[in-house]
Amino acid sequence: MVYWNNDLANFDWEAALPLLSEQRRQQVLKYKYELGRKTCAAAYLLLCEGLRKEYGITDLPVFGYGEHGKPFLEGLPDIHFNISHCRETVVCAIARRPVGIDVESIHSFRESLVAYTMNEKEVEQIKRAERSDVEFIRLWTMKEAVLKLTGEGISRDLKTVLIGKEKIETSVNIEKNYISSIIFG
Repeated sequence: MVYWNNDLANFDWEAALPLLSEQRRQQVLKYKYELGRKTCAAAYLLLCEGLRKEYGITDLPVFGYGEHGKPFLEGLPDIHFNISHCRETVVCAIARRPVGIDVESIHSFRESLVAYTMNEKEVEQIKRAERSDVEFIRLWTMKEAVLKLTGEGISRDLKTVLIGKEKIETSVNIEKNYISSIIFG
């Protein structure tokens, strides 16, 4: 199941602090800027909402971290989640199997980034697209979702990430200025 908060402008991170675990409160307060604090708190509350609705879990989740920093739920090895955020929205995916999700704001990009992250086929897709910015971000979110699924992070050749990965769902929201991708293991 996927949970969204598309109203970050009205999200009161300070009011949310008492609703968070001590671990998450500390993480929220490490952010220097308000947007980081908002997205960190909002993402945790989405996770709490999903755990309550999907599994009846009302205890505040505590995170453990894998080898490359991928969070998991302490004491709940059969429940998987992944969180992502951008300026416009926060998203949390929860499942009984591994999941990776990414959301990014639509914005311009540098050609050097394309050359570093995209293979020849992907570069051609971007060049042929009606909106190259949208196509680049769409491919980027797909790659991020895969890397978040595996827990690798950006630690491998980004040009090969999507090879053999056909089951990635992508959603383009031009009106709200973001693109998301999700993949299940």
